[in-house]
Amino acid sequence: MDLKDYQQGALRTAAPRDKHNELLHLVLGLVGESGEIAEKFKKWVRDQGSDESRIDRDDIAKELGDVLWYVAVLADYLDLSLDDIAAANLDKLASRQHRGVLGGSGDNR
Repeated sequence: MDLKDYQQGALRTAAPRDKHNELLHLVLGLVGESGEIAEKFKKWVRDQGSDESRIDRDDIAKELGDVLWYVAVLADYLDLSLDDIAAANLDKLASRQHRGVLGGSGDNR
């Protein structure tokens, strides 16, 4: 599946854009789902000694899917395509690699 197909599929289960506070709902949903991934890894560190063989990959995949859904729908809400976002991100990272600034911080490096 490509990103355009995924984004179109995700929109079939999204609320209408004109729903009250939909933008805020999407942003908070993305943050919440990202937080769920962090919480699962916190418990993995706390309870399983950071043993990578004990990561529940199926569970993490489900949470990553939820994050992807929110990214796709939020991008569409803002009239952005996942294909364009992904391509621009790879271009940005390739440029940083070429210039030797992959490490460090800040978007404008």
